[in-house]
Amino acid sequence: MFGSIKIFFIGIIATAVIGGGLYVMKLKSDNAILKANAVKMEEAITDQQELITQQKNDFKEILAANQKMNELVSVLKKDLDNLDKRFNKKNRDVGKLAIAKTKSIERITNNASIAANRCIEIASGAKLTEKEINATKKSEINTECPSIANPNYIPY
Repeated sequence: MFGSIKIFFIGIIATAVIGGGLYVMKLKSDNAILKANAVKMEEAITDQQELITQQKNDFKEILAANQKMNELVSVLKKDLDNLDKRFNKKNRDVGKLAIAKTKSIERITNNASIAANRCIEIASGAKLTEKEINATKKSEINTECPSIANPNYIPY
């Protein structure tokens, strides 16, 4: 009888030791999985931080470009208002002037068209020439858009 009780207790102890060993092995495998997940999570966090930094930089660049565009629009609006004032004077009929002074009006129109085309080129991103940059006299400037074509010209 004592022999069977001993065997029973030895069986229980052996089962507990084997169960404990299996439990430890399971914990080790779970720990390895958790470590791998932690590494992946840290990499994901690093990637997200880089993305956030890039988005902040992009946002700053967009704001700067938007500010430049607003400044350009303001300047172009001012030039348009000046041009409107030149064309909308009382008792001026461009058609009658064109008939009376054909050569003069043709020359003025052609020169203004060339200047206006250059304004469009500059507004589209073309670089200013040395002549445009250095223009300081009214006779040297582009009269269609002096504010963007001639940065050194100061009207009096």
